[in-house]
Amino acid sequence: MQRELNRYTFEQNALGEGYDAIAGNRDLQNTWLRNYALAMSQELSELVDSTNWKWWRTKVDLFDEQNIKVELVDILHFWVSACQVMGLSAEDVHRMYMQKNAVNRKRQDSGYLKKDEADNRGIG
Repeated sequence: MQRELNRYTFEQNALGEGYDAIAGNRDLQNTWLRNYALAMSQELSELVDSTNWKWWRTKVDLFDEQNIKVELVDILHFWVSACQVMGLSAEDVHRMYMQKNAVNRKRQDSGYLKKDEADNRGIG
């Protein structure tokens, strides 16, 4: 579903050679990972703006639950697109999530005293 939306978006906006041109092209992967990361950053900012985070303001109920949910889905939209740019399937993401979860659990169990980036290299 996301792939089809991305193809449509690329076509409608005449973005380069099309969405499928990204696969295997390091320059395009770099560009679109950056684009999707920036888009996620913007959506995260919009999510924060939907919360009552400004402690210096008079407490007003600015917690917009409905918009927060929409912003989370927007973030997911761009996150899935970034995963697709890197060729990650849902199964790949699940497997890697489980592996990374085990690494994080081990770090927590050790009091996170030693962070070893090498433990991330085995994920994949």
